[in-house]
Amino acid sequence: MSDDKQFEAAAVEQAAAGHAGLSQNELDELVASADTGGRSPSAAVARLIMITAIVWSLFQLWIASPIPFMVGFGVFNDTEARSIHLAFALFLAYAAYPAARTNVQLALAVGVPALLTVLFMFGAKEGTPIWWIPIIGVAVIAAILLGSPKDRVPPWEWALAIVGAASSLYLYFAYDAIAQRVGAPILVDFVVAVAGLLILLEATRRALGPALMIVATVFLVYTFLGPHMPSIIAHKGNNLSEVVNHQWITTEGVFGIALGVSTSFVFLFVLFGSLLDKAGAGNYFIQVAFSLMGHMRGGPAKAAVVSSAMTGLISGSSIANVVTTGTFTIPLMKKVGFSAEKAGAVEVASSVNGQIMPPVMGAAAFLMVEYVGIPYFDVVKHAFVPAVISYIALVYIVHLEAMKAKMEGLPRAYEPKPLVAWLISLAFTIAVICALSFAVYFGMGWIRPVFGAAAGYVIFGMLTAVYVALLFVACREERLHMDDPNAPVTALPLPGPTIRAGLHFLLPVVVLVWALMVDRLSPGLSAFWAASFMIFILITQRPLEAIFRGEGNFGGAVSHGIRELIEGLEAGARNMIGIGIATATAGIIVGAVSQTGVGSALADVVEVLSRGNIMAILLLTAVLSLILGMGLPTTANYIVVSALLAPVIVTLGQQNGLIVPLIAVHLFVFYFGIMADVTPPVGLASFAAAAVSGGDPIRTGVVAFFYSLRTAALPFLFIFNTELLLIDVNWAQGIFVFIVATVAMLLFAAATQGWFLTRNRAYETIALLLIAFTLFRPGFWMDMVVPPYDNRPPAELEQAMADTDPGQDLRLTVSGLNAVGDPVTFTALVPVPEGESGADRLFTSGIEAVERDGKVIIDNVAFDSPAQKAGLDWDQEIVEVLAPSSQPPKYLMYLPALLLLAGVVLLQRRRATPQLASA
Repeated sequence: MSDDKQFEAAAVEQAAAGHAGLSQNELDELVASADTGGRSPSAAVARLIMITAIVWSLFQLWIASPIPFMVGFGVFNDTEARSIHLAFALFLAYAAYPAARTNVQLALAVGVPALLTVLFMFGAKEGTPIWWIPIIGVAVIAAILLGSPKDRVPPWEWALAIVGAASSLYLYFAYDAIAQRVGAPILVDFVVAVAGLLILLEATRRALGPALMIVATVFLVYTFLGPHMPSIIAHKGNNLSEVVNHQWITTEGVFGIALGVSTSFVFLFVLFGSLLDKAGAGNYFIQVAFSLMGHMRGGPAKAAVVSSAMTGLISGSSIANVVTTGTFTIPLMKKVGFSAEKAGAVEVASSVNGQIMPPVMGAAAFLMVEYVGIPYFDVVKHAFVPAVISYIALVYIVHLEAMKAKMEGLPRAYEPKPLVAWLISLAFTIAVICALSFAVYFGMGWIRPVFGAAAGYVIFGMLTAVYVALLFVACREERLHMDDPNAPVTALPLPGPTIRAGLHFLLPVVVLVWALMVDRLSPGLSAFWAASFMIFILITQRPLEAIFRGEGNFGGAVSHGIRELIEGLEAGARNMIGIGIATATAGIIVGAVSQTGVGSALADVVEVLSRGNIMAILLLTAVLSLILGMGLPTTANYIVVSALLAPVIVTLGQQNGLIVPLIAVHLFVFYFGIMADVTPPVGLASFAAAAVSGGDPIRTGVVAFFYSLRTAALPFLFIFNTELLLIDVNWAQGIFVFIVATVAMLLFAAATQGWFLTRNRAYETIALLLIAFTLFRPGFWMDMVVPPYDNRPPAELEQAMADTDPGQDLRLTVSGLNAVGDPVTFTALVPVPEGESGADRLFTSGIEAVERDGKVIIDNVAFDSPAQKAGLDWDQEIVEVLAPSSQPPKYLMYLPALLLLAGVVLLQRRRATPQLASA
């Protein structure tokens, strides 16, 4: 979080303290300064910014659609699309975001271009003209020193916006010429790249704060000054020609994978969320959550958790989520007994977790698709259990807080049904939903073969019919208005009418989930169809409502719908400015890592610091994510830490006998990146919540951090127990894992909150933590009782293959030389294939081994064999052979854990009963 934003957040929070929070206008200004740009220019300039944003949204819809390929016009390749995407982001960053003028910010704004100007001159090869470099540097510094007013865009900032956009568009206009001179930049390439890098870094400071700008600058300095670095991280150094080529002219740096994901996937999901919000879905989700949960103990807080989970579908920003739901939920939480800090902390914890909630996760989840190399469907599958149990645990934490304070819920609007009738109604509802799901699934399978090329039109017609029917049902109920949360609450809204009043908002979400999960379309195409359907809804919703409600004024309703569409297109683009800039600047860091080879050097540093201990490595990674996250947005934080440390964790884990799937490491980094939005002293979401609640921002952040401990514990657990990520489990095992993990997380929440059935004693908290750990990772204890592997001499490799059942893995510890000739020892998992004998199985797995001087040496590894995929190579020595032992089921460890839990329950019930009697 930038200094100016932190100071602004602190100032508005202090102004709000004791005054029940900020006004809506002040909250809108706080969100704008963080997410969409805080400049308030003249009407003409505001209109230009709006038009540019709308054109950006339309461009993104165009390149995502199949239309360019159908008409043979407007087809852009990846590099061209990325250059146009960044050009829009740079132009809008300078037009919409005024620059901060604090002393620290000004020193950075001047110091970074000055430093890089000197470095660019220092790094130029002999004979390369450098007279132009200081001119560009001085021009950028002068534009910064001339000031950045909040109420207008001065000429020098227009110049920065236009030159920045032109530098980005250069790749589009000079694409063919650049392709003819790969690796040999000409003077124009140098000028464009130097100007582009300086302007991009300044845009980063404006839109995202100084942290990402500083980190990117450090990596550029490291690229040039490699020979002058400490020996453990030193490298040969790169000259200006190499840096220009790598960072700007090719797709290794700024225009790399991160910006590509922002262009192809992320924009469309952000746009979809903005359109859905403009249609009224945000208010609908909040009202539904309150109608269903408001009557429970601490009901408004539970409703805040559920509504934030649903709002996470339509908002990729933690602060926007906090302000959207928090303005309604926080005052109601305070009304039923929550303190200002606890009310804000509940909203923060639930809003931030929206980024980990499938099916529409944060922008970083789409980057995983590219970095890990798996479909988005698999990312969602792996993230599902941790995300859901995390939200269930947060609802339970709220329940415990309500129990501690003896809170009551808000008054119901109706007399509830008897339990049996309620259960029958619930079962019937679930049965109807399942029947509809099967009907749609098999119906879609029948429509496509029957109608062929016309199937798309038939499906759209059916969707339209369902939409009109649901909107007709909604129009029979009263409109959903956002109530005043500070007004006295006499009764909650009725659940039935509230749910029916917005069922049509769920249709675009169903389209999105169906395209992603069932049809397995690419994330970009899935979001395009969902956003297109949302545009159709926005245009038709108001006119159809006018007809169904008999309100007349059809023309006014049409213009109202078009106005909402325009606002949604603008909001989507403005919400993307920061993400577009962040992914481009993070590309500088990724490019420096690939250009300098700092990844392998960092592996040595981490290994020295952790002494090869995998838990120490994970702790270092978590701390680095939290520190970087104090200033970097979630997406940039994920890119930086995953580029630096994800391969290190996998490699060092393998060397220490722990095979960590790459997706587990990336989710680990992702989770700690979002934790940084909560963590004091600079968790922006906590400042936003405090501004709404009138509480202290630091205390709000501390409480939110304790509420979020469950999110911090989960990554460590799924690294060691990959069943939590549904890796190598079937449906039955998956359901079992989900149930057990949910119980374990609830017990962990009870331990960290100091309350289960009544207030915990110290030994009960320890017991609950022990039980939760055992349920999460029963294999830890079982491995102590009965080792999971038998240690066989390397000479018995063939016999070990014969004795092991096909489908199981042999763990081979091997030593040899890595790709750069350094000695290395690591563990490889070799699947045991079918075969009549050990020799046959060994041959099928691709291993040919010989014995020399008492050592077993790999003589050859077959190409593309299981052994080669496991990392084995010729001339490596097999040091150890670990064959699976006949270990009892690890789930037997649940028995002592459940007995211990029964003891805790018995002790607490004895203490809780007298308290209830006295109450």
